[in-house]
Amino acid sequence: MNNTEQNELITGNLKRNLLKLALPTMFGFLLQAIYDIVDMIWIGQISPSAVAGVTIFSTIFWLVSVLNEIIGSSSISLITQSYGKNDMERTKKVVEQTLTFKALVAIIAALIFSIILEPLLSFFTTDKEVLKAALDYGYIRMFFLPIMFSSYSVNTALRCLGDAKTPMKIMIVSSIANIILDPIFMFEKIPGTSIPGLNLGVFGAALATVISTVIAFSMGFYILLKGSEKLKIDFKGLFQLDWEIDKKLLTIGLPTGMEVLMRNLSGVIILKFVSNYGTNTVAAVGIGTRLFSFAFMPIAGIVMGASTIVGQALGAENIDRARDTAKFASVVNMIMMGILTIISILFPSQIMGVFIKDPDVVKIGIPMIRLLMPSLILAGLAMGLGSVFTGSGHNTPFLLSSFLSRWAVQIPMLFVTTKLLELPVLWVWLSFFVAEVAEIIIILIHYNEGKWKTKRV
Repeated sequence: MNNTEQNELITGNLKRNLLKLALPTMFGFLLQAIYDIVDMIWIGQISPSAVAGVTIFSTIFWLVSVLNEIIGSSSISLITQSYGKNDMERTKKVVEQTLTFKALVAIIAALIFSIILEPLLSFFTTDKEVLKAALDYGYIRMFFLPIMFSSYSVNTALRCLGDAKTPMKIMIVSSIANIILDPIFMFEKIPGTSIPGLNLGVFGAALATVISTVIAFSMGFYILLKGSEKLKIDFKGLFQLDWEIDKKLLTIGLPTGMEVLMRNLSGVIILKFVSNYGTNTVAAVGIGTRLFSFAFMPIAGIVMGASTIVGQALGAENIDRARDTAKFASVVNMIMMGILTIISILFPSQIMGVFIKDPDVVKIGIPMIRLLMPSLILAGLAMGLGSVFTGSGHNTPFLLSSFLSRWAVQIPMLFVTTKLLELPVLWVWLSFFVAEVAEIIIILIHYNEGKWKTKRV
């Protein structure tokens, strides 16, 4: 492979190259998010308790994602910069070590988390139906955690090499499998038909998810082993730990992992505040979380593409290219989120009604949607500019912005408004917007400071 072929992302038209990477990634993520929404619609047909149980588990479950974020964020910087330098041997080793090391970490995390899962869930609810739903959904998800982590790794590796179409295809197959299996596993009869199902309830929803994850990992792993014109990993390389690389996998992304930890811990505390308003409010938050995740997928696609180009550009010492990519990503994100915000403000009841018919839950969700969705405009700006941090490996700004916005702004605000003043739940939704304002201010300060321009891994 010649140097021109390898550096195609940093030599051609910036906007075209970013969209070339971002659009397939966005489509794949959106389809995955559509599955998440469909999944919540099915769960909503069981009961508000089922929705609340899955919501509580999902909040706790994302604490585990800290480990995935640490290693995954590190791997993006290492793979893209090695590839940008045209060091293919090191690129191959980083991909191999990412797969192996992340799987080992996931096994340890799954064992520990499975032991403490029930006590953690009991912190949020004493409702036996809610607790049972959370456990039915949770244990099997934990059992397949190593496969889930590895599935993320193969897709990340392919995107870092500039191949966004293959991960998109993998996610399409996985999401379609998930959507098909969900009603078959969950219900006694598939809704709208007389076809018998397995009637496994929320356990069936989790089972469909893990099966689709296994499919996704198998496809991606086979592609990496088979090899392409860009990269081919060695099976034997997966059984050899390289401490020089593994150390960087643990340390480069540590600020990002701590950022996820702080964000998710704050999510746990916020959910505790929300639970004081009752099961219907928790159910509304569960729906809102899925909607927020769905709306965030276009941002994730743009940022994934931007981080790849930024990393390769910095590896080739092209700082202007990296900066211009981040700015363009921010503009695209804000435009997309602006459109989604308008739709959400105009049709909140219709959006809530898609998920659940309970009028009390819908009523709670309307102001939630109208206040949460506009905050995505600010999130789009922050994440777009933040692609320079991921690409360079200078991830400390993410930690600072998350910690300060959540722990120094949002949680104190919630304590005062909901505990001391006992104000309505509307103040919970408002706290999210205030936190996003604080976060973008901190991101802008560090972006302009410019340390990312000289950081290399």
